Amino acid sequence: MKRILAAFLSAVPLLACVGCGGVFVSALWNGGITQSASGLVVFVDFSNGSNNGTFVFVTWVTLQQNGTSTTVPFCGDQRSQFPVSQFVNASFTPGQPCNQIVNVAIGPH
Repeated sequence: MKRILAAFLSAVPLLACVGCGGVFVSALWNGGITQSASGLVVFVDFSNGSNNGTFVFVTWVTLQQNGTSTTVPFCGDQRSQFPVSQFVNASFTPGQPCNQIVNVAIGPH
């Protein structure tokens, strides 16, 4: 019952604004789904910067597999987890401006 009431109270302001003109509602939720990237580590770069006023550290990892290269940004200093010339399989939770590592496995593919 409390959920129904909460949903109703959340919808009331939105419905009241429909007559105000254009209303845009957006949400980003990946549901905690993890993704993975694998390949031979060919390049690792560590940088810092700002994202919407928040200072962030990002490790950029370039993986190569079957002649295709992919560069993936991971949050924080993750250089030790991605040794160059090693094959890795990294699982992560996608995010902006970088991805949160769940697990990194080093070894044969």
